[in-house]
Amino acid sequence: MGKTRSELREKIMVILYQIDIYNERNVKYNVDEIIEDNLEIENDFVKDIVYGVITYKDELDNLANSLMNDWTIDRIDKSGAAILRMSLYELKYMDTPEIVVINEAIELSKKYSDESVRKIINAVLDKYIKG
Repeated sequence: MGKTRSELREKIMVILYQIDIYNERNVKYNVDEIIEDNLEIENDFVKDIVYGVITYKDELDNLANSLMNDWTIDRIDKSGAAILRMSLYELKYMDTPEIVVINEAIELSKKYSDESVRKIINAVLDKYIKG
Protein backbone atom coordinates (compact mmCIF):
# COMPACT_ATOMS: atom_id res chain seq x y z
CA MET A 1 0.00 0.00 0.00
CA GLY A 2 1.26 3.48 -0.84
CA LYS A 3 1.97 6.19 1.66
CA THR A 4 -0.16 9.29 2.07
CA ARG A 5 1.24 12.63 0.94
CA SER A 6 1.64 13.55 4.62
CA GLU A 7 3.77 10.46 5.23
CA LEU A 8 5.77 11.20 2.07
CA ARG A 9 6.42 14.78 3.18
CA GLU A 10 7.77 13.45 6.47
CA LYS A 11 10.11 11.14 4.51
CA ILE A 12 11.19 14.09 2.34
CA MET A 13 11.98 16.13 5.46
CA VAL A 14 14.12 13.26 6.82
CA ILE A 15 15.93 12.88 3.48
CA LEU A 16 16.64 16.63 3.26
CA TYR A 17 17.80 16.62 6.88
CA GLN A 18 20.24 13.78 6.13
CA ILE A 19 21.57 15.55 3.04
CA ASP A 20 22.09 18.74 5.07
CA ILE A 21 24.11 16.80 7.67
CA TYR A 22 26.20 15.11 4.95
CA ASN A 23 26.90 18.47 3.29
CA GLU A 24 27.89 20.03 6.61
CA ARG A 25 30.33 17.18 7.31
CA ASN A 26 31.62 16.93 3.72
CA VAL A 27 30.39 13.33 3.44
CA LYS A 28 29.95 12.03 -0.11
CA TYR A 29 26.47 10.67 -0.80
CA ASN A 30 24.15 9.52 -3.56
CA VAL A 31 20.74 11.20 -3.45
CA ASP A 32 18.97 8.21 -5.02
CA GLU A 33 20.45 5.89 -2.38
CA ILE A 34 19.29 8.16 0.45
CA ILE A 35 15.80 8.23 -1.07
CA GLU A 36 15.86 4.45 -1.52
CA ASP A 37 16.99 3.94 2.11
CA ASN A 38 13.98 5.95 3.32
CA LEU A 39 11.27 4.60 0.99
CA GLU A 40 10.14 1.08 0.28
CA ILE A 41 9.09 1.94 -3.27
CA GLU A 42 10.09 4.57 -5.80
CA ASN A 43 7.96 7.69 -5.65
CA ASP A 44 8.00 10.58 -8.13
CA PHE A 45 6.51 13.07 -5.65
CA VAL A 46 9.41 12.45 -3.26
CA LYS A 47 12.03 12.61 -6.01
CA ASP A 48 10.54 15.79 -7.49
CA ILE A 49 10.68 17.64 -4.18
CA VAL A 50 14.04 16.29 -3.00
CA TYR A 51 15.79 17.05 -6.29
CA GLY A 52 13.93 20.37 -6.57
CA VAL A 53 15.06 21.51 -3.13
CA ILE A 54 18.64 20.44 -3.86
CA THR A 55 18.60 22.25 -7.22
CA TYR A 56 17.06 25.46 -5.89
CA LYS A 57 18.50 25.39 -2.34
CA ASP A 58 20.30 28.75 -2.61
CA GLU A 59 17.25 30.40 -4.16
CA LEU A 60 14.95 28.89 -1.49
CA ASP A 61 17.30 29.97 1.30
CA ASN A 62 17.49 33.53 -0.09
CA LEU A 63 13.70 33.60 -0.35
CA ALA A 64 13.28 32.33 3.22
CA ASN A 65 15.84 34.82 4.52
CA SER A 66 14.09 37.70 2.75
CA LEU A 67 10.86 36.77 4.55
CA MET A 68 12.37 36.49 8.05
CA ASN A 69 12.87 39.29 10.55
CA ASP A 70 16.28 39.24 12.24
CA TRP A 71 16.79 35.54 11.41
CA THR A 72 18.27 33.42 8.66
CA ILE A 73 17.41 29.88 7.66
CA ASP A 74 20.82 28.62 8.78
CA ARG A 75 20.01 29.71 12.36
CA ILE A 76 16.96 27.48 12.72
CA ASP A 77 17.31 23.75 13.40
CA LYS A 78 18.02 21.43 10.49
CA SER A 79 14.61 19.75 10.57
CA GLY A 80 12.91 23.15 10.57
CA ALA A 81 15.09 24.30 7.67
CA ALA A 82 14.21 21.12 5.73
CA ILE A 83 10.49 21.70 6.35
CA LEU A 84 10.77 25.34 5.28
CA ARG A 85 12.74 24.58 2.10
CA MET A 86 10.40 21.76 1.14
CA SER A 87 7.32 23.93 1.73
CA LEU A 88 8.66 26.93 -0.18
CA TYR A 89 9.62 24.64 -3.06
CA GLU A 90 6.17 23.09 -3.13
CA LEU A 91 4.47 26.51 -3.02
CA LYS A 92 6.69 27.98 -5.72
CA TYR A 93 7.10 25.09 -8.17
CA MET A 94 4.22 22.66 -7.67
CA ASP A 95 0.44 22.85 -7.91
CA THR A 96 -0.31 21.86 -4.32
CA PRO A 97 -2.94 24.12 -2.73
CA GLU A 98 -1.37 26.69 -0.40
CA ILE A 99 -3.49 25.66 2.59
CA VAL A 100 -2.32 22.04 2.23
CA VAL A 101 1.36 23.04 2.12
CA ILE A 102 1.04 25.28 5.17
CA ASN A 103 -0.95 22.73 7.19
CA GLU A 104 1.54 19.98 6.37
CA ALA A 105 4.48 22.23 7.31
CA ILE A 106 2.90 23.14 10.64
CA GLU A 107 2.10 19.50 11.46
CA LEU A 108 5.68 18.45 10.68
CA SER A 109 7.11 21.34 12.67
CA LYS A 110 4.92 20.39 15.67
CA LYS A 111 6.52 16.95 15.55
CA TYR A 112 10.14 17.91 14.79
CA SER A 113 10.78 21.52 15.86
CA ASP A 114 10.20 23.71 18.87
CA GLU A 115 7.54 26.38 19.11
CA SER A 116 9.81 29.26 18.07
CA VAL A 117 10.82 27.46 14.85
CA ARG A 118 7.19 26.51 14.17
CA LYS A 119 6.25 30.20 14.45
CA ILE A 120 9.04 31.20 12.06
CA ILE A 121 7.95 28.58 9.50
CA ASN A 122 4.33 29.69 9.76
CA ALA A 123 5.25 33.38 9.43
CA VAL A 124 7.54 32.83 6.43
CA LEU A 125 4.99 30.72 4.54
CA ASP A 126 2.23 33.19 5.40
CA LYS A 127 4.30 36.12 4.11
CA TYR A 128 5.16 34.17 0.95
CA ILE A 129 1.56 33.39 0.00
CA LYS A 130 0.44 36.94 0.75
CA GLY A 131 3.17 38.12 -1.62
